[in-house]
Amino acid sequence: MSFGGASSVAAGGKRPFEYGRTHVVRPKGAHKATIVWLHGLGDNGASWSQLLETLPLPNIKWICPTAPTRPVAIFGGFPSTAWFDVADLSEDSPDDVEGLDSSAAHVANLLSTEPADIKLGVGGFSMGAATALYSGTCFAHGKYGNGNPYPVNLSVAVGLSGWLPCARSLKNKIESSQEAAQKASSLPLMLCHGKADDVVLYKHGERSADALKSTGFANVEFKSYSRLGHYTVPEEMDEVVKWLTASLELGSSSST
Repeated sequence: MSFGGASSVAAGGKRPFEYGRTHVVRPKGAHKATIVWLHGLGDNGASWSQLLETLPLPNIKWICPTAPTRPVAIFGGFPSTAWFDVADLSEDSPDDVEGLDSSAAHVANLLSTEPADIKLGVGGFSMGAATALYSGTCFAHGKYGNGNPYPVNLSVAVGLSGWLPCARSLKNKIESSQEAAQKASSLPLMLCHGKADDVVLYKHGERSADALKSTGFANVEFKSYSRLGHYTVPEEMDEVVKWLTASLELGSSSST
């Protein structure tokens, strides 16, 4: 199932972004969790919705939005679907906080209409992973980068072949309040990265996991794959399925 794009403004932001088509994969069993899954740079929500539909996770509803088409610095300003502007696919890149806040707000908006008893999560690949991990840090801090309140309660965040934006300022944010420290310590995070990744280098994924752990995110799972490049493989997705099943308390991965 899919529905058309929407115009969304960042929480407190000034620029409207036109999002593309959103694809929804309905749960095949009892609905217990909803996860927004974010594609990589230049991709769209359809490709990931097709993969996620095949996973043995009958209790999860997947929402796969498509990023706005916007000029991207890494492509010399050429337009592409992107969750935020980026000059370098790593945690060393200057952070486009306005773009990150816009996309994190779009994710929160998609989750905000879910029933109260449904567990909520966010995940993604590459730039989508960066946005998902950023959303996780906004949830823990209780605020977007611009200071506006983060409105939804996340139960998990997953990042495949990605990196952590705004890592340099994270420690101060998490240490700013006891509530932020408690949320950080209890939020389950999963990061996966291939050692043969030549797009987002493995060291950026490893550093991101270390940065999260060192700033109080106590429940971080980091999985590495020796021959994996910048893509996903069944072995990786099998581990994501097991981790989500355990972290969201869904019972066995085949339960309905």
